[in-house]
Amino acid sequence: MLGFFEAVGDRRLEDLPRFMARDVVDHNKIIHGEADEPGAAFEGLRQQVVAFDPLTVRVDELIGEGDRVVARVTQHGAHVGTHPRMPEPTGRSFANEAIWIFTLAEGKITEIRAVSDRLGLFLQLGWPWPQSE
Repeated sequence: MLGFFEAVGDRRLEDLPRFMARDVVDHNKIIHGEADEPGAAFEGLRQQVVAFDPLTVRVDELIGEGDRVVARVTQHGAHVGTHPRMPEPTGRSFANEAIWIFTLAEGKITEIRAVSDRLGLFLQLGWPWPQSE
């Protein structure tokens, strides 16, 4: 799991297939904005590294049981590129905590679930709060 976070932080998207199954499902759509389909998590992570530079994810705790791994992390970044939720970069930095829950099969991530301090993220970046549709 540490290798996954290091690849994201080092912007080595070409290494992600070493850690994620081709048909990985990301259940965390609020920030990423990628399509809700198998394999779309690769595009969601690409969107993140385009929008946030630097983007670092420090693993504070890592707990595994059975086919599940939970990571409590602290994320840092600066909004310098376009993002589906806020196309115009603000240039502002953020730091927030998140919990990532991974389901694994054959040593690769097959599902991703995450919760984070999104209100804090939006406030730090100066993004308007999303309106319900």
